[in-house]
Amino acid sequence: MPPPSVPLVETRVHGTLVEVAGVGVLLLGQSGIGKSECAVELVVRGFRFVADDVVLLRPGPHGELIGEGPELVRHHVELRGIGIVHLPGLFGPNCVADWAPVDLVVELEPWGKGEVERVGLDDLRHELAGRQVPCVRLPVAPGRNIAVLVEVAAREYRRRQAGTTAATALDAKIHAALREGGTS
Repeated sequence: MPPPSVPLVETRVHGTLVEVAGVGVLLLGQSGIGKSECAVELVVRGFRFVADDVVLLRPGPHGELIGEGPELVRHHVELRGIGIVHLPGLFGPNCVADWAPVDLVVELEPWGKGEVERVGLDDLRHELAGRQVPCVRLPVAPGRNIAVLVEVAAREYRRRQAGTTAATALDAKIHAALREGGTS
């Protein structure tokens, strides 16, 4: 099915787009940080791959951003040490989508680069094509399962859209306990 679109200017970004639990997740980060490997791990976990290396963004009919890969390289991924692979050829046609909305940006950054969210109360945003998209920053280090963290971020994004998060619920609970004089 062709992506919904409005005939406006297209923007290209260096990143990887996956659809995780119904959430379009754009992975951003420096070259070699692990965006492609994360996407393949998410495919192995049953989610869908949209684009790698170059993601084409354009406005959708309701003001959302729609992302897709360039047709020439669509559904291909470059994996260092292996080379270029065609995901539907390895995992079947259902492991890919031609397009997805960009609902959430996940910025992958080297461990220790800077401050990262520890509680989940901050409302980070990343500007893409003139729009402010919800954002999560994940520090990458050996041994961290980034694909699992991206899946959790996507699922938490869905909860936020529904108006609830574990962080806000816990924050309210703590404040209520402090008002009542309890700490347990």
